[in-house]
Amino acid sequence: MRNTLAIAGRELRAYFHSPIAYLIIAAYSVVCGFFFYNITAEYVVESFRMQSMGGGMGMPSMSINEIIIRSLFEGVLTVVLLFLIPLITMRLYAEEKRSGTIELLLTSPLTDFQIIMGKFLGAFALYAILIVITFLYVGILFIYGNPAAKPLLAVALGILLFGAALLALGMWISTFTKNQIIAGGVSFGVFLLLYVFNWVSAYSTSPMGRILAYLSLTTHFDNFAKGVIELKDLIYYLSVIALGLFLTARSVEALKGRAS
Repeated sequence: MRNTLAIAGRELRAYFHSPIAYLIIAAYSVVCGFFFYNITAEYVVESFRMQSMGGGMGMPSMSINEIIIRSLFEGVLTVVLLFLIPLITMRLYAEEKRSGTIELLLTSPLTDFQIIMGKFLGAFALYAILIVITFLYVGILFIYGNPAAKPLLAVALGILLFGAALLALGMWISTFTKNQIIAGGVSFGVFLLLYVFNWVSAYSTSPMGRILAYLSLTTHFDNFAKGVIELKDLIYYLSVIALGLFLTARSVEALKGRAS
């Protein structure tokens, strides 16, 4: 475990020794803040409009969790992360191959599992910083409003699993090339496909349509965004994470075979 954490720390420091971490954090903070402000402003305007129409009598109350928090996470941030997570994962192995340090890493006393988990945890730590920033914005709602706190636990778990699944797949893709731009571009293409697979369900109820809808990342995030944790959604994300790590391990074994 100590070796794994050492690799994770090395990876996290590497992000902050280059402009990548600062660029990702700055871009995410600005985009997240912009959409948070706009969604919240629309909520406030709509609330005043309902009050001006007689106090909203006979009309359902507007839920902060449903209108602001769910819209922010499910409608905006899941899309933004499709662009930003490839920036996190593209260097994990591509940079090692480009700089020629991959041979030293693969022939070190560290096991493949320690290397892979260390790199994954380092990338996940940077991703977790982005999520903390998001919930700093959400915390403002508790100052000026009264959102339900318990559903936020499901949202937090869902967005962490969503990102972890993409990180695992992106790390695997990074093992195939020494060019970070290619790794990032391919990762974005794969993530985008996984994001839009559920669109098929709008016009197809065939077995293939249902399979594609099930494989979609957004299909399983929907319940988390509503504040609901279901076992099938947990299993899906954990399975994608395990698959990404497994495929990365097979790729690392192939790299080690070529290096020996």
